[in-house]
Amino acid sequence: MRKLKRHKFLFPFLVILSFAFCATIPQENDEAQNSKLTVGMVKKEIKKGITNQAEIMQLFGAPNLVTKNRKGDEVWNYNRMSFKSVSTRGDSLFLFYSGGSKAVTSTTTKSFDLIIIFDENDVVKDYSVIAASY
Repeated sequence: MRKLKRHKFLFPFLVILSFAFCATIPQENDEAQNSKLTVGMVKKEIKKGITNQAEIMQLFGAPNLVTKNRKGDEVWNYNRMSFKSVSTRGDSLFLFYSGGSKAVTSTTTKSFDLIIIFDENDVVKDYSVIAASY
């Protein structure tokens, strides 16, 4: 009889403890989140034949890569990547008793590339944006 009373109080404690093992932990790369490099910002700020290199530098900072194309035009490349990872660990009461656990991780990666071509006067001749999420 005494043994049964102990188990009566132990069971609710174990149920509460098993819920404590469930957690969702998001992790983000904030560098890309705080960047002004977005499709909306590019479309709003870059005007072909108007925006110059100094304005681009002020808006987006230094490019990741500067090259020249076959025509001799200067080409600036910007690249940003971000990721968001969410890990969920769900230990049920059954798994707690059997000593097992399950974990699920979901990761989203976003890539953003901006390529700007300047004319001989350092004014935007053309640009392209490649944005992907997977």
